[in-house]
Amino acid sequence: MSKITIFNRLEVGIFRHRLAVLCVFLAATVFLLFQATQIKLDAAFTKNIPLNHSYMKTYLKHRKDFGGANNILISVCDTRGDIFNPEFFSALKGVHDKLFFIPGVDRIQVKSLFSPSTRFVEVVEDGFAGGPVIPADFQPTEAGLAVVKANIEKAGIVGRIVADDYSCAMVKSALMEIDPQTGEKLDTLKFAGQLEQEVRQEFEKDNISVHVIGFAKMVGDVAEGAKGVVTFFGIAIAITAVMVYFFCHSVSLTILPIVCSLIAVIWQMGMLSTLGFGLDPMSILVPFLVFAIGVSHGVQMINSVVKQVAMGYSSKDAAQNSFRALLIPGGVALLSDTVGFMTLLAIDIGIIRELAITASLGVAMIILTNLILLPLLVSYLKIRQQANKQVENKNPAIWFVMAKFASRGPATVILLLAAVLYAFGYYYAQNMKIGELHAGAPALHESSRYNQDTFLITDKYAISVDYMSVIVETKADACTYHKNLDVIDRFQWRMENVAGVQSAVSLASIAKIVNAGYNEGNPKWRVLSRNQQSLVQSIARVPTNSGLLNTDCSVMPVILFLEDHKAETINRVVDAVKLASSELGHDELNFKLASGPVGVMAATNEAVEAAQIPMMLYVYGAVILLCLISFRSVRATISVVVPLYIVSTLAQALMTALDIGLTVSTLPVIALGVGIGVDYGIYILSTMSIKLKNGDNIQTAYLEALKERGSAVLITGITLAIGVSTWFFSDLKFQVDMGILLTFMFLVNMLAAVIVLPAIATFLWPNKKLAAPKQDKPEIEHQVVG
Repeated sequence: MSKITIFNRLEVGIFRHRLAVLCVFLAATVFLLFQATQIKLDAAFTKNIPLNHSYMKTYLKHRKDFGGANNILISVCDTRGDIFNPEFFSALKGVHDKLFFIPGVDRIQVKSLFSPSTRFVEVVEDGFAGGPVIPADFQPTEAGLAVVKANIEKAGIVGRIVADDYSCAMVKSALMEIDPQTGEKLDTLKFAGQLEQEVRQEFEKDNISVHVIGFAKMVGDVAEGAKGVVTFFGIAIAITAVMVYFFCHSVSLTILPIVCSLIAVIWQMGMLSTLGFGLDPMSILVPFLVFAIGVSHGVQMINSVVKQVAMGYSSKDAAQNSFRALLIPGGVALLSDTVGFMTLLAIDIGIIRELAITASLGVAMIILTNLILLPLLVSYLKIRQQANKQVENKNPAIWFVMAKFASRGPATVILLLAAVLYAFGYYYAQNMKIGELHAGAPALHESSRYNQDTFLITDKYAISVDYMSVIVETKADACTYHKNLDVIDRFQWRMENVAGVQSAVSLASIAKIVNAGYNEGNPKWRVLSRNQQSLVQSIARVPTNSGLLNTDCSVMPVILFLEDHKAETINRVVDAVKLASSELGHDELNFKLASGPVGVMAATNEAVEAAQIPMMLYVYGAVILLCLISFRSVRATISVVVPLYIVSTLAQALMTALDIGLTVSTLPVIALGVGIGVDYGIYILSTMSIKLKNGDNIQTAYLEALKERGSAVLITGITLAIGVSTWFFSDLKFQVDMGILLTFMFLVNMLAAVIVLPAIATFLWPNKKLAAPKQDKPEIEHQVVG
């Protein structure tokens, strides 16, 4: 008596107690459906940054003193081109007050013309005079507006708080991480909704327009665009249903894999909620992928059952045989998917790690729903046979043509073409950029309201919304010594002459302006005084809330305003900062990167670049290990992995050609493409390896694999590609980019599995002198009818 394996025990136990197992699935589905309804959207700022990166440690260390990158900027504009009228100042004050009282806003850092800290200073006969730009007794009369205009010019805030052409004025602030009312993390999406409803909709009317940018608003707009995912989900279900029905010509066999895949999505969402995770706008796309992966494996199961029924087995026996045949190859394929997703945990960015957890949970659920639940449900169907064409022989001529890919002549041509494509792809992949390659918020289209607001603010004001703060750390009262400020001043001068830097400001540059003011405004005195008392006098005029120094003057940022946040600009500026800091810094004066939005982008780009190669090594290492365990063959592993690697390289070349940078949103696609793409090869080779062990030659083995798995592999590859291709029409730019790359990888990985894989196998397995495969005509043909 042969030894009963754990898989035999599992099979017997499950099918012997079918009803009980189905009741367990039903109970689990009801519970997790309830849990799924409790899931929340979570888009915290800190999830989007690599917290352990050295730049971000500097950013977090000094965030309380100088604010962070999580800012909000609201530009209030008068469409007539002149802000000096009562209507505009009423709207500006309304926006200032409304923003000030929204929970989560750091009220100390709210800055506008109406802020008490927005002051002017002028040189008068007795020295300096000054006060708030908008006096306490301000009235929007002609005389009052004239006074404010004069104060604005004296304050030197044109281009920063007021637009260059006096058509707009700015209200800005930093946001807190904790909502002071609830004591919990700030709900970024709720905050974005308040900005839209309580600020823009309330004050944008007649001649007043309101333009809002900042991380919170961007995430809110992304979340709004992500609602379209539901529409794409519905379209994908419809497309999938048509494709599966075209494959099996059975309504019941069409519905079951779709239902089981939807159950996997419900379980995934329920498990996330149970574990305390939420969904962010990026990971909200993952349930779609889980559904698509589930259907692809479901089609394999249906394909196997149909063939078993066509051979004369009952529905129950066919389902049990299919369960036995697909549990290991299907399980290995899904395990490869899971491990592929888990490799994303190597990237030290919260949003990617949560995506990895979300995707891994979803695929793990598919193992249960599509490899266990689906055959159990199928076993209850009454599938009847008819004397008609067998499903596996719908297009027999195609299989015999394709089987020639596994013969030496065609295989040689295929491998030569694959080598040329790989060389082409490898060459162009070297030019792939790390980071964003376009202006504006990269997650949104250029035509979006958010990016149009960004372009307006960049155009209207002298400062850029893309800025980076280089933090200068030294000892207390260091700013009172000329040698220290002189080093900072020389550093600033070098940065201002770097291509891509629009302007820069620091305590040193402001101290020079103040020093000139003490000397009748003579530009010859715009220098750093070597006299300590004069230097202290100049610095005393710069308040700590200016963001240029802390309370004891031991930290002094140099703020660099950049022309854009393109990857090449950021890299050039970061390299220049590192070079200048190494030459000018010393033990008592350290230049540290970085704060500000561009500082966060620089850290993120470096984290993505650092994770790229290890992630690929992890995912391919996992795939290789699982293939070795499953097939116990180096040759089989090479046959599966090499086509995957070629397609990955071509995908990187495609990114270069389409001007898509390697970012937080596109990096996971590479792992996703490899993890899902391996499924095709595993299913094809699982049949081939059995036939080869039975003594068939490689061409016969491949023909049998095509007959058994070919239809399902082609249908699932096309279905997956069509499903994600609907993302091309998304309101989200990053979803469009992901859709392009996933469509390419799903389709080309499928083609590589049925073309390149057999060509490689032809040269790895010895050529056996067996008769060429003959086209057998079955005596009785069957068709499955639901």
